[in-house]
Amino acid sequence: MADPSSYRPKPGQIPDSPGVYKFRDEHRRVIYVGKAKSLRQRLASYFQDLAGLHPRTRTMVTTAASVEWTVVSTEVEALQLEYSWIKEYDPRFNVKYRDDKSYPYLAVTMNEEFPRVQVMRGHKRKGVRYFGPYGHAWAIRDTVDLLLRVFPVRTCSAGVFKNAARTGRPCLLGYIGKCSAPCVGRVSAEEHGELAEEFCDFMAGRTGTYIRRLEKQMTDAAEEMEYERAARLRDDIEALKKAMEKSAVVLADATDADLMAVAEDELEAAVQIFHVRGGRVRGQRGWVTDKVEAVTTGDLVEHALQQLYGEETGDSVPKEVLVPALPDPVEPVQEWLTERRGSNVSLRIPQRGDKKALMETVQRNALQALGLHKTKRASDLTTRSRALEEIAGALDLDSAPLRIECYDISHLQGDDVVASMVVFEDGLQRKSEYRRFQIKGFEGQDDVRSMHEVITRRFRRYLAEKERTGEWTDGENASTEGASAEGATQGNATPESAILESDTTGNAFAGNAFTEDDGRPKRFAYPPQLVVVDGGQPQVAAAKKALDELGIDDIAVCGLAKRLEEVWLPDEDDPVVLPRTSEGLYLLQRVRDEAHRFAITYQRTKRAKRFRASPLDEVAGLGETRKQALIKHFGSVKKLRSATIDQICEVPGIGRKTAAAVAVALAQAAPAAPAVNTATGEIMEDEEPGTTTDSPEEPVSAGASHERRGQET
Repeated sequence: MADPSSYRPKPGQIPDSPGVYKFRDEHRRVIYVGKAKSLRQRLASYFQDLAGLHPRTRTMVTTAASVEWTVVSTEVEALQLEYSWIKEYDPRFNVKYRDDKSYPYLAVTMNEEFPRVQVMRGHKRKGVRYFGPYGHAWAIRDTVDLLLRVFPVRTCSAGVFKNAARTGRPCLLGYIGKCSAPCVGRVSAEEHGELAEEFCDFMAGRTGTYIRRLEKQMTDAAEEMEYERAARLRDDIEALKKAMEKSAVVLADATDADLMAVAEDELEAAVQIFHVRGGRVRGQRGWVTDKVEAVTTGDLVEHALQQLYGEETGDSVPKEVLVPALPDPVEPVQEWLTERRGSNVSLRIPQRGDKKALMETVQRNALQALGLHKTKRASDLTTRSRALEEIAGALDLDSAPLRIECYDISHLQGDDVVASMVVFEDGLQRKSEYRRFQIKGFEGQDDVRSMHEVITRRFRRYLAEKERTGEWTDGENASTEGASAEGATQGNATPESAILESDTTGNAFAGNAFTEDDGRPKRFAYPPQLVVVDGGQPQVAAAKKALDELGIDDIAVCGLAKRLEEVWLPDEDDPVVLPRTSEGLYLLQRVRDEAHRFAITYQRTKRAKRFRASPLDEVAGLGETRKQALIKHFGSVKKLRSATIDQICEVPGIGRKTAAAVAVALAQAAPAAPAVNTATGEIMEDEEPGTTTDSPEEPVSAGASHERRGQET
């Protein structure tokens, strides 16, 4: 626990102007981001007598080890910078709304030649119009099914669309009149685009125009004695009205507004939002947050507005936002919303009438959401706390291991050896900090040696970060340099500078590369309190040896063996046996199983990529497009191998020099063993493994055994 006076800025150093500030802990990790109209006054409030601070604020300032700030010119700029930093650093002491699900939207892909109506979740894409969010995906499908009678817009996937265009036959919806079938040319791209625009207009609330137009067409058809057409129009009108009835009118005058309500207690707060478009409730969503700092209702509203509209522009930000309390000050927030919309946005508290009545409904939903969350959360918090305490007691740790890292090795009969690192913080997954490794120090199957390499690489990176930030003493520096040199030469290991590792997105980065001092909780800069390895005594000994060689003695190590779920400790002949009903054992099992899942997923990805390899991959300058063109022209690599250079030159985009390189590469590559149908024993001579890339299944060649789950570790 740090003394705030040890890092308090000197008097006069802090400017008396708007800005954004960051508190960092001893590992340079950003733990809190805030903004202020006056940096001097706001920061001074954190360095008063600890007894006068809010308990959560007191925890934050004693966890922090430094504070820094950035001056901006206006409060709106401070609001924007605060939102950007919170999103970038994910500080643990800031208000973070946890959404318990991904809300579905009705999306129309207006960026395509033939727009498609579909259900979408996750991040919004450019050029796609969204309506919602909805509580359930089936509610979207019910609405779309009714509207397709009047607006027969395409709903099929790209594969179905291309197949229909190829065969000249539309899908079932095209036959029953719920799709205009642009795939077979029944309507042009322009006509289909107009249908999609009308569909979007109707969903946006402009419903009266279409109802009146269809009623006039129905009347005209009846007067002309076209009774079948009039009946169809009557059914279309009923379908539209039925779709409209699914969202009753709650506000007059086709109002566009978002209503936000907050229910809170001393520890947590729930936020509920109703999206009203065209006077109708088009969607609802909600969040729950822990109040890890001293915040008012206005502060909660401000944070919710940042999360709700931080990525939105244009009409996605409504003209009117109704809230239970206004941020203080309100002008910067209102100006920020106006900038995002591009026109004036009213941010206010409803006082009377329909809007106040609807706000009371939203408030009741917020209270119900908080009550439901607390019912679930109470058990969850208690269970996680008990699990961490049980682990600390069983392993004789000084405190509960709030950050646990688990490592697992995976391979298939010694090939494609990889490792995984998963992170649990406070008993919950921290997927943004998962990492994966390729074992490159040696070849073959040796789980113990692989574990030693992975632990060495992970914590060498951690020590390098400590050295960069000046946290090492001279003695530690010297001992670790020796350990690093030993680790680099042990077992003909590849030097660390030559080893590439990858993050969870697959982006490669050099083993000794670090980002600038920005406080982001990424890569290997943050140490765990407990390292768990998947395995027994040998794996635990290897992990402990790696830490000892690096001079690290403040991180606990244990292993969880699958056979009897025994917990092994370093230098102990007998395992620790936790009761089968132990919450601590259950948490360790979850951590181990998650590491195993992550490792096997990565190993299968590498194996599939290797199986799909082709001799054409060795031809310099031959990209994926021209590879596909060659395979499509000749049908297989076997037929391409027997082709002459002149025949290869006939493929569009292939010059004589490239054709010669292809011929040489295929001649040098030994023909692969023929593929075998393992069910019948039939030899598949027309294809070779790796000749196609669009099949989701992995080819099985002669000599390769069936994949058995028992062979994967």
